[in-house]
Amino acid sequence: MWDTAADSVLTVRTSVRLLHVDVPEVTACTVGGARRIDGRFARLARWLEQRPDLPVTGFLAEYLLPKLGTGRAGTVHVEQGRVAAAFAHANAAARLIRPDGTERPLFLRTAGTPFDHRGRLWAYVAPYYSAAERRGMTRAQRSTFNLDMVRAGWAVPFLVYPNLPATPDLAVLLDDTAGARAAGRGIWADPDTLLPFEYRAVERLYTIAESIVTGAPPPDPAAWQVLYCADMRTRVLHGPFDYVEVPLLDRLWLWPADVPEGLGRLKLTFSPRLLDTH
Repeated sequence: MWDTAADSVLTVRTSVRLLHVDVPEVTACTVGGARRIDGRFARLARWLEQRPDLPVTGFLAEYLLPKLGTGRAGTVHVEQGRVAAAFAHANAAARLIRPDGTERPLFLRTAGTPFDHRGRLWAYVAPYYSAAERRGMTRAQRSTFNLDMVRAGWAVPFLVYPNLPATPDLAVLLDDTAGARAAGRGIWADPDTLLPFEYRAVERLYTIAESIVTGAPPPDPAAWQVLYCADMRTRVLHGPFDYVEVPLLDRLWLWPADVPEGLGRLKLTFSPRLLDTH
């Protein structure tokens, strides 16, 4: 996983998404675009306070409101995305250069399901090191770009069942996330940061909320947040709107179709709210 063993060396000509981590995305290409998102998210914050008919639980609304109500949620995310992208390019350029000035090829290891719904390759990505080089390097020195992003504070864990890291790799991922968070590096410097998956979900929620507020036929109200969230420590499965009850470093996401299998294989139990049918 993080260890770049020599079992896959490729020249990449496709878009790659870093496996097991989530990075801020630049969906607004201009300053004006980011400000429009600021306005949308601020309106959404007001709607969440005024409209009980929106598809959001009270607990989740309370969590989101301070982040949306700043009036700068879109700008913050876009700026973070740009800095994260700049770090990724600079880090890759520096680590891919050999001592003699030549460029190393990339090492990639893909997930069990190699491509996401946009055709991007899910992979661990790192410089390729020869066997002789690896013998003289520490595990940290031969880390993946995925882990580099986490250490710098520009990525967060995003673990989706059944594609999971090996246990030693998971421990390093979570420990480095905790270190970046405690040090306030990258996105952790701003307490009002929307995590990348939250930002994407809120974009979907805004579209649904706008339809409800204006009286237009809305898309599926539940479609903005569909992943279930299991607590890896307690093995309790929480519903899509209850993920905030699970500490960040203990979150394991499951698509609805994978819940039945995950319940058995991971020995999960339902949260009280999932069992409450009233």
